Amino acid sequence: MTPLPKFQKSRRATGRVTLAEVAAEAGVSPITVSRALRGERAVDPELVHLVTQAADRLGYVPDPAARALASQRSDHVAILIPKLSNALFVDLLDAAQQTLRAAGYQALIGVTHYDTAQEEQLLREQLMHRPAGVLLTGLHSSAGTTALIARSRAPCVHLMDLPPEGEVEVAHSGGHCVGFRQIDAGAAITRHLLARGRRRVAFGGAQLDERVMQRLYGWRKALEQAGCYDPALEWLNPASSSLALGSAMFQQMLAAQPDLDAIFFCNDDLAQGALMAALRLGVAVPGRVAVAGFNDLTGSDQMLPTLTTVRTPRAEIGRTAARLLLSLIRGEQEGPNLVDLGFELVVRDST
Repeated sequence: MTPLPKFQKSRRATGRVTLAEVAAEAGVSPITVSRALRGERAVDPELVHLVTQAADRLGYVPDPAARALASQRSDHVAILIPKLSNALFVDLLDAAQQTLRAAGYQALIGVTHYDTAQEEQLLREQLMHRPAGVLLTGLHSSAGTTALIARSRAPCVHLMDLPPEGEVEVAHSGGHCVGFRQIDAGAAITRHLLARGRRRVAFGGAQLDERVMQRLYGWRKALEQAGCYDPALEWLNPASSSLALGSAMFQQMLAAQPDLDAIFFCNDDLAQGALMAALRLGVAVPGRVAVAGFNDLTGSDQMLPTLTTVRTPRAEIGRTAARLLLSLIRGEQEGPNLVDLGFELVVRDST
């Protein structure tokens, strides 16, 4: 009996078509097959077509676990974000994912729901896949998350936040952060309200995650410098940010502090809800009270009146962080790297 070719024996034993078989079928090297199937743009489109046709004919399905075991790293990148229902993080995630995909990497997405314990557990699970790197939202993780990343030796880039001025060291990442300073943004919108002659400026905060609290500190800082700070004007609610909550908060704040003349809401959906409530109640904006938001979410430029807000570069943060992580994975980047993409004050009719 004629002996079976070696690859046929292997396939009979494992039940899987191998990458070497696809390479033989396409007449190219195994590394070319690997790069073509990962979607790397550097591979000639004709070779990609040749490889994918061969893979389809043979019924080849890549085995990421085996590849990760062999290389000590996979072609996956772990991305941890607080929420998928927040347009802010959807924009960031979409930009990061597109950038990684173009370089041949897939995203392992984890949603933490602003819970550091949940973040730690998700990261523990994702590290089992030996990701090539990690994109982590925020700077304040649990000690367990810090230890996990340090032990994994996977490069890590923090998203959205930057450490305070003068501080570059961020534990477990080597100081790699892409974002802007939330405190500065909170202070900037507050100073704008003060410049418009407002003196009783309230802060409306929901969710109360680390970024919201930094905006609160920026608001406090600006008001303290102007001699206008009053802790009674802080209105904080740990519930999720929403239009409905913004509407309720607006009514409650005016009832409790009838002399307030401006409100800075920590997120645009709260401010949008407040503007809707003002229309229903016949409260003049900005005549009676000015209203400002944060993040320049969809619809803010269509409100009546249009909403003054802080525009944040979330898509650019996602792209830039992904590019920085890719450079770390390739060993092209050394030392701490803090990328400040800034923010933009968008002045509209509500102030």
